[in-house]
Amino acid sequence: MRPFTHLRPDTAGDAVATVAADPDAVFLAGGTNLVDHLKLGVATPGTLVDVTGLTSTAVEDLPDGGLRVGAGVRNSDLAGDPRVRRAYPALAAALLAGASGQLRNMATTGGNLLQRTRCAYFQDVTTPCNKRVPGQGCAARDGWTRYHAILGAAQDSAGLQHCVAAHPSDMAVPMLAFDAVVRLTGPDGDRAVPITEFYRLPGDDPSRDTVLRRGELITAVDLPPSPIAARSTYRKVRDRASYAFALVSVAAAVAVEDGTVTDARVAFGGVAHGPWRATRAEDVLRGAPATDDTYRAAADAELADAAPLDTDVGGNAFKVPLLRGTLTSTLRTLVEGAA
Repeated sequence: MRPFTHLRPDTAGDAVATVAADPDAVFLAGGTNLVDHLKLGVATPGTLVDVTGLTSTAVEDLPDGGLRVGAGVRNSDLAGDPRVRRAYPALAAALLAGASGQLRNMATTGGNLLQRTRCAYFQDVTTPCNKRVPGQGCAARDGWTRYHAILGAAQDSAGLQHCVAAHPSDMAVPMLAFDAVVRLTGPDGDRAVPITEFYRLPGDDPSRDTVLRRGELITAVDLPPSPIAARSTYRKVRDRASYAFALVSVAAAVAVEDGTVTDARVAFGGVAHGPWRATRAEDVLRGAPATDDTYRAAADAELADAAPLDTDVGGNAFKVPLLRGTLTSTLRTLVEGAA
């Protein structure tokens, strides 16, 4: 591991100023992702700026009926908050589906949103990776792609995808479905970014996962009031029952009246460079009969542009029918439960 300097500023403003002024500095919170990358040589910062205790560790009620989740709130605390379990059950379920109990006790809300991919090639510094070093190439394109993206991977002029890594967060998926807003502080002041605009597709620079500017720090995440979110769930399909990343996952909420879907919120995990809002599926669902045929049609609409990879080592084309079936069964369960 490369030697580094560890700093503990007194305020969030001091932390922001330090990271903004030093291109070799990064923020450190729970460390459940960054420390792994330090050990692997994927991340080699010269300075770690510890923000533990500098952002809120509280879940607060907002005047409009929503919730403000401090960036320092631990995943286990957020999953167990009665307000979250009551008003956003899919979020509580997603948090409990992630990692292990020990990691959830350390991982923070802000850090969870900023997790980097668990792509085996990104984590292996002996292989080419456009996300680590833009322009190197993508070893995954001809490699083991079981956990990789099938949606939103941009192609270059030769038709090759710059990056096919998938985002690992479970928590971010229901937050996307419920239109959360990420609150930031940086050298230019504070700003609020809808989570629908927070994550980037790889484009021609896969090294940038989000729209964060240099030195910006997540301070909180706002969950707007959403009656439909109270009738939501999260389903994660993985290779083993615990401590595994999603092959595919679905966060969904649905409202039905007289057998017709009146509103829906759907987001996917494990299939794109960030959590994926399924707006095409939502459009198909609204106003349609609450039947399996409708649910499958919604999945097919969202998956129309899917670009799975099949390689000699092992591909991910199976994710297309797997996600179709997962969305169908998740919506069916929600509607039958409401009935």
